[in-house]
Amino acid sequence: MAGKRRWRRILLIGPSGQVGWELCRTLAPLAEVIAVGRHTVPHWTDLTDIDSLRAMVREVGPDLIVNAAAYTAVDLAEEQPELAQAVNGDAPGILAEETKRLGAGLLHYSTDYVFDGTGQTPHSEDDAPNPLNVYGKTKLAGERAIQAVGPHHMILRASWVYGARGKNFLRTVLRLACEREELRIVDDQVGSPTWSRMIAETTAQILAKLGHSAGMAEHAGIYHMTSGGQGSWYAFTQEILSHANEHLPGYRVERLMPISTEDYPTPARRPLYSVLSNERLSRTFGVTIPAWPECLRLCMTGMYEA
Repeated sequence: MAGKRRWRRILLIGPSGQVGWELCRTLAPLAEVIAVGRHTVPHWTDLTDIDSLRAMVREVGPDLIVNAAAYTAVDLAEEQPELAQAVNGDAPGILAEETKRLGAGLLHYSTDYVFDGTGQTPHSEDDAPNPLNVYGKTKLAGERAIQAVGPHHMILRASWVYGARGKNFLRTVLRLACEREELRIVDDQVGSPTWSRMIAETTAQILAKLGHSAGMAEHAGIYHMTSGGQGSWYAFTQEILSHANEHLPGYRVERLMPISTEDYPTPARRPLYSVLSNERLSRTFGVTIPAWPECLRLCMTGMYEA
């Protein structure tokens, strides 16, 4: 796909998040990686500070920007829509402007929550978005801001991201499994749990094939990047507990009860069906992400062996 030119310098924004932390490792063989975030020294940026953001990008001078930073507190975003918009909606547009000025490439992550979940078949990239909550609306705003500027770019939509570190559903269930004898988990929301490491590794594979911003320009657009298969939060929990039962110190759960979304009201509405089709990703780049139960097994095996 790509010519002989290779990535030279990658600016990774958000290295302390679930996906960003994994990207620090997977991107390292491709180019010099400069990671910036709230806890990095000397480079630090606040995505709500436009002037600081522009200055940081110009100082680094990358030929690829990977934006793994986001406001991901779905329920809290209902109370903080301005902050969510600044991080998820406005900052990507600024990054797109700076990317275009540099003649570089921009890779940005988005979410399945841009859809309303009213269908029953996996969403393609051509389906019309209709987010139900502030988080989804601001992530869609970020997508559209990038598209409006039009740099060489790729937008990768992931879903139900989990990993061995950070705040996520897997770690929450493992904690609750040591605290409670009964868990009540929503069974009518369906998606594709996706391991943060698999997102990072697949991203690196794609970037290696593209080779340079010219390759990204040739294949610019939105792609869905999730694990294969689908399941509810209840099914996800069943798989987690089946692996945790023999290995988790302090495991207490005796009963797992399925409940409906109505039984567990939250400030933010969630789509009932947000499964994404990876067909375009597979067809374009020849990559396939394994089914989510297999990815979960690999993730949890690594956690127990660590």
